[in-house]
Amino acid sequence: MTAEQIRRLRKSFHQLERNAELAAPLFYEQLFALDPGLSPLFKTDVELQSIKLMSMLGSAVELLDAPAELEETLIELGSRLSEYGLRPRHYATIGSALTTMLEEVLGETYTLEVRQAWVALYHRIAGTMLGYVAQHAAAA
Repeated sequence: MTAEQIRRLRKSFHQLERNAELAAPLFYEQLFALDPGLSPLFKTDVELQSIKLMSMLGSAVELLDAPAELEETLIELGSRLSEYGLRPRHYATIGSALTTMLEEVLGETYTLEVRQAWVALYHRIAGTMLGYVAQHAAAA
């Protein structure tokens, strides 16, 4: 990711954080609308799940300057989510729900450049997590 993309991510994440009470529930609303079968995988209440989502996004944005630490964090998350029943096919749905949520919450500040930065970040997140899952499955 470029320095400009990282700057855009951090700036837009601060806006997202200020609207967390809207953003995270909207994400889950979108996610479950796209794939109702995902709902049982999230056993905790939406409020707690929302806190976890914002924390994960915040960590990913913050750790962009520390790629090894980011990778370790994502591998741990990928492992947990796999144990909960999240499968590779679900990652595209999660990406769509995230994009929709960002567009709605960020409004006119969700420019093409900001969208591209978030898409690049999500590809990095999903790619790292899916890479771990694939490697772990092959070793089993």
